[in-house]
Amino acid sequence: MAETIEELTVTYTEDGIETTKELGKVILSKGSWTTIIFRYQDWDRVKEEYGAEKYTIRRYQKRNGEYRAQSKFNISSRAQAQGIIDALQSWLIE
Repeated sequence: MAETIEELTVTYTEDGIETTKELGKVILSKGSWTTIIFRYQDWDRVKEEYGAEKYTIRRYQKRNGEYRAQSKFNISSRAQAQGIIDALQSWLIE
């Protein structure tokens, strides 16, 4: 488990292969409850290459000096990401 926000990642390695590669990270909120959005790619074992970019929003709670994942929302495509962006922008303009 991570002790600092900077250590939190979605990178995952299995059998010497980085099966989830983190491409970016933005910390949306800090504190005992932390929210981070990650940009990442998954390794496709059949094609032997990384797939399309994906995005995930993760919430972590700090307990006993360690951050623990509490919830996540995966954004599965660029189109879904754009839909979220469009909705938020229209609401923020009001």
